[in-house]
Amino acid sequence: MATDSTQPTAPRNAPTGTSTSAHHIDHHPDIMSLRDRYAKVGDNAATGMLESLLMLAGLYLAISPWVAGFAGFTGLRVSNLVTGLALAVLGLGFGSALERTHNLGWGALAIGVWTIIAPWVVSGNYDTHKTIINNVILGGIICLLALATLGMGPMAKRMGRKQEAGGARR
Repeated sequence: MATDSTQPTAPRNAPTGTSTSAHHIDHHPDIMSLRDRYAKVGDNAATGMLESLLMLAGLYLAISPWVAGFAGFTGLRVSNLVTGLALAVLGLGFGSALERTHNLGWGALAIGVWTIIAPWVVSGNYDTHKTIINNVILGGIICLLALATLGMGPMAKRMGRKQEAGGARR
């Protein structure tokens, strides 16, 4: 009987219907503790507001060419639309699974930097007052929100250290 090399095979002495090492790692105490810490950080009201602001910033970036009045610049309009939608999706990801997506804050930071430099980088001369003011201010806000999102990972680690220290004192 041929086996698919991409599928893990169970050990010969394992009963049928049981999973392999993936099952065991999901229930490892360290993994469970890490998930608990990120769940506590994710349940924080400030974290929820941060995620919402990042999503709203992405949605505004997507519609900003029409709101700020530079919809005639096709390249920059498309750039803002695509990066804005991507940022909104990242914000939704932070809200739904912070323990797995907090490191994607680097992607949000890259979108913020791109938003700042896009009026000069996108083909053509789009450096009008409307595009510069809109993209530089919005890009700066996105960068600050992304840095705050990246700070949630170390915050969860500090919470874990405090819990461990509190447990050792008892």
